[in-house]
Amino acid sequence: MITTVVILAVTSNVVLSLGMVGALSIVRFRTAIKEPLDIAFLFWSIAVGIVLAAGMIPLAVIGSVIIGAILLVFVNKKSHCNPYIVVLSCADSASEKKAVDFLANKVRKCVVKSKTAEKGNIELNFEIRMKDDNTDFINELSEINGIHSAVLVSYNGEYMG
Repeated sequence: MITTVVILAVTSNVVLSLGMVGALSIVRFRTAIKEPLDIAFLFWSIAVGIVLAAGMIPLAVIGSVIIGAILLVFVNKKSHCNPYIVVLSCADSASEKKAVDFLANKVRKCVVKSKTAEKGNIELNFEIRMKDDNTDFINELSEINGIHSAVLVSYNGEYMG
């Protein structure tokens, strides 16, 4: 949508399009921008600045209203659920099997991230996506025979170091 506004502004003028290419080639971000919404706002402001500098005020206003309305609709939608890490310490493979079956029934998605086996102890790390915000299943999981401990940790995908 943002590109469409810029293309509409430069299609009528070759000099303007060459100037825009030069202006956009100068723009450089010194820090990495991780949020897609932040990038959209940056390019939106650049595009509106180019269109306003070209003297196409109605295009800038109409384009901004449409882009703003669409962003308002889609930004507030929650399209994903937060991931969690379950750290599980089991006595043997039978208790591991019971725990994996239990987790598969209680959560939406369950993926083994790591497994460490020592004599008399198996440690598993799962990335899970919960069906709802109820965390009581971790209490039930810790009560299964052969489970030494069960830990639930919120996980956002980034490691802070």
